[in-house]
Amino acid sequence: MFYSPVITNAAEAAGHKDLHLFKYIEDPQQHKIETYEAHGGYKAWKKVLKGMSADQVIEEVKKSGLRGRGGAGFPTGMKWGFVPKASTKPRYLCCNADESEPGTCKDRVLMERDPHGVIEGMAISAYAIDCHLMFIYIRGEFDHCRERMEQAMDEAYARGHLGKNINGSGYDLEMIVHTGGGAYICGEETALLNSIEGERGMSRMRPPFPAIEGLYACPTIVNNVESLASVPHIINRGGDWYASLGTEKSKGTKIFSLSGHVKRPGNYEVEMGFNLKKLIFDPEYGGGMLDDKKLKGVIPGGASTPFLTPDMIDVGLDYEALQTVGSMLGSGAIIVINEDACIVWVIKKLIHFFRHESCGKCTPCREGTGWLEKIINRIELGQGQPGDIEKIEDVCGNILGRTICPLGDAAVMPIQSAIKQWRDEWLYHIEHKKCMVKTNFEFK
Repeated sequence: MFYSPVITNAAEAAGHKDLHLFKYIEDPQQHKIETYEAHGGYKAWKKVLKGMSADQVIEEVKKSGLRGRGGAGFPTGMKWGFVPKASTKPRYLCCNADESEPGTCKDRVLMERDPHGVIEGMAISAYAIDCHLMFIYIRGEFDHCRERMEQAMDEAYARGHLGKNINGSGYDLEMIVHTGGGAYICGEETALLNSIEGERGMSRMRPPFPAIEGLYACPTIVNNVESLASVPHIINRGGDWYASLGTEKSKGTKIFSLSGHVKRPGNYEVEMGFNLKKLIFDPEYGGGMLDDKKLKGVIPGGASTPFLTPDMIDVGLDYEALQTVGSMLGSGAIIVINEDACIVWVIKKLIHFFRHESCGKCTPCREGTGWLEKIINRIELGQGQPGDIEKIEDVCGNILGRTICPLGDAAVMPIQSAIKQWRDEWLYHIEHKKCMVKTNFEFK
């Protein structure tokens, strides 16, 4: 794509006293267990093992209001509560580290810079569902993340935080680091489970849901890296503390990956409900538009979410507020686009990604994304025809809501919003056989 994210901790510089996921992220030794423990690491894990029941852990997380940070936003504690207590089958926990949504690079930072925070969160979550074997499923291209997580796992075993009879508690917990094959679809939880089992990464029909019948047909919980990394802080400081951050329905903090045409791209941890316009333009955060160009549009939650125009960005970054302006929080990947970007070109790049990553299981997605790419490529190359826009809208309507997993929806929602917000630009492209805007991008 057209962005180059960097790591930053500007939120702390801006005076956010409740920063916790990124509190020590700039410490070059934070990935080592000695430094992590010196900063209070594994304190929550010991607290759980010594004096909390599984139900108490679940209730504390429910009280916190933590919602899934991978994009779905489902309440984490409620999800854990779906695991059937009467089941005699083994239970499994899977940490979803298959961070493949374009523009998203927050989980990678946590795994590279603070891997023990991820492991501690996984361990506490495993305890909450009476799980004794947990997996972290890492995107295939993330070699450095895999190395860091494996190193941290070995250190945790050596220190007695994983393995048999952990800290003399009688509780056993093993961990496996599993890498994917580079498939975007495996970010969807049931495709991820298929991949771990050695099957092709394709989504499963539901019900049954993974909490009832997941990995190896056993009760399984799948949570995102950022979600799990938040759990130790909730246990240490209490669910009420976490619930005091953010908004009424969107609690806590979130890491946003800001990229595109901004002066200070990077990952920023801020409270839920933080103003999007401020995140882009405030000197302590994004610093405004690169080269002082005009803002054209913003993708607020990753490539699969609808666009916002400049008059729509004075909005809170939380699930409910973004819904009111017709978009979604998604993974928290904010992609900023300036006035020189041709929206047809942007959509051409996005549909190529989604068409390529479709697993092919559902006919509407498998065939529809291919048709969309052909039509949009033709328009971009100056070969558009009258009626093409209506044809695109018709194909999108036949994909939306008609697939097993959300990939089909993800492919069409940005297209639908791009046509809605910049229809004149699409028409100009078809009528004049060229871009409406002066662009420096090379079309290939």
